[in-house]
Amino acid sequence: MLSEKLLSKMNEQITHEFFSAHYYLAMAAYFTKEDLDGFANFFIVQAEEERSHAMKFFNFINDQGEEAVITGFKDPKIDFKSAEEIFTLALEHEKLVSSLINELMALAQEEKHYPSISFLQWFIDEQVEEEANMSKLLSKVKRVGEKGHGILMLDKEMASRTFTPEAE
Repeated sequence: MLSEKLLSKMNEQITHEFFSAHYYLAMAAYFTKEDLDGFANFFIVQAEEERSHAMKFFNFINDQGEEAVITGFKDPKIDFKSAEEIFTLALEHEKLVSSLINELMALAQEEKHYPSISFLQWFIDEQVEEEANMSKLLSKVKRVGEKGHGILMLDKEMASRTFTPEAE
């Protein structure tokens, strides 16, 4: 059984994960408008991942005999200026999500709720990967610039990304 505080924070995390999906779809829309379909694909896949993360929390809460509560969220930013800005914001966002997951882990540890600790460890590891990926992509975008063959080659690389649901 989850404490009220831990349940509340996990339900909030569902909202954060769904917000992340919408935020990344807004980024995909920018790239679609700019005819950079590979980058758009990258963020569409990223949005799918975030939705699957929300569902992991949803299922965990339900498996604990509790009620998952789905609430709304604010509109994501939609007025982007460049690929560099988007990857900078995406990296900042992943760092925010990491801090939220870390806070959840600290609470689970404080409460000695071992099922939550085990569950959250996957997210801790996932966030290390998410931050590293966004950081590398930001570096590549900075290196190649916004115009020319470099950005088109990077766009082509991003087009090959596919969504593979994580094993439960």
